[in-house]
Order: sequence, then structure tokens, then C-alpha cells
Amino acid sequence: MFKIALVEDEQDLANLVMIYLKKEGYEVTHYTTGEEALKDIKKGYNLWILDIMLPGMISGYDLIKEIREENSVVPVIFTSARDQDIDKIMGLELGSDDYLAKPYSLRELMLRVKAILSRCYKDEDKANIIKYENYSIDLDKRSVDADGETLFLTSKEYDLLCYLLDNKNKALSREQIINHVWGDEYYGSDRVVDDLLRRLRSKMPNINVETIYGYGYRLLW
Repeated sequence: MFKIALVEDEQDLANLVMIYLKKEGYEVTHYTTGEEALKDIKKGYNLWILDIMLPGMISGYDLIKEIREENSVVPVIFTSARDQDIDKIMGLELGSDDYLAKPYSLRELMLRVKAILSRCYKDEDKANIIKYENYSIDLDKRSVDADGETLFLTSKEYDLLCYLLDNKNKALSREQIINHVWGDEYYGSDRVVDDLLRRLRSKMPNINVETIYGYGYRLLW
């Protein structure tokens, strides 16, 4: 599932854009100011949709500079209701991939989003890859990369990771995890789950797994 960051201070427009994006199957996070978005530029979004004119001290121009410092290739779509030619030129010079003048058609925005994601992630579309935080999990190769470097997970660490991802935001008991990772013929202590998760966390420090005391764990997405 592609993760999209929408930075737009017009709440009504943002609500409509989010509805359309979610209908297309995208995961969307909305920010109303550049300051809010700046805090999350390391979250590993697949696409940014930036309004140039934002409240506060950080404009879309400022934000794309910070995004490009963090990630030089992530696609960015600029939107603006100001002078179209100037904003378009400035946006392209700063590294935006596309530009839409307000008011724009939501259908056109969706088409451009699809085109950019297809172009930028065409190899990942063909592969069975999950993006989570700064991790890229290739389900076909059973491999995990973090910022371009391969992590070395044991078979059970990888199985636990995939089980958590398949059940993101769901509470999983230790018994459920044992049955999936070790099989229903395992008769040892359920603390083996805690040890395995501790090792997984040490290798993937950005994984956000919530401990449910006395029960089990939940991967927050």
C-alpha cells in the first residue's frame, strides 16, 4: 500500500482529496501546516502532495527543500492558487515532479498520482514489496532493507515480522503468534515470543510494536 502525505490547509479540499485517495487504496496522512509535516519527513512516504501557500513560517517551497535533503527521489506534486507560471517554474527548479493549479479536478489529481507512483515504483509494483517506516520488505525474496541496506533476519524473525504486518493495528496474543511462527505443536514457554520480538526490535529499531501486557503485541501502522 502506497503512503501519501497531503499538506493542505484548506480543510474542505483536504477532506475531498483524502476521500478520493483512500478510495483508490492509498494510505493518506494529512497535515495543515509545514511545521507539522516537517516533523514527519523521515516517515518514508511514497508521495508528497504539497500546497505552496501554507499558514505559519514554513511554505511548500521550504518544505520541499527539507524533503529533498532527506530523500532526493521521493515524488512531489505541488499545488497552488497563485501565479501559475512562477509557481510551476519554482516548483520544478526545487525538484517537484508535477504541478496542479487550483482549483483542480480531483479526477485529474488521481490520474497524476497514479501515473507518478506507477513511474517511480514500477519495479516495486511488479515485486511483492511492503513499505513500513524506512523499511522495504520483499515478500518474494523474504528480505528486508533499511535505507538501502539489507538486514539479516532469521527465518522466525522474518515470519514474526510478516505476521505482524499482515495483522497491523490488531492485538495478537502470544498464543496466536506461537501458533503462526512455531506451529501448534510447540509446547514451550510463551516467553519465547518476547525474546523473538526483542531480537527483531534490536535489528529494526523503527518498528512500532505496542506491548499489551498480559496478552501480546500489536503493530501500529
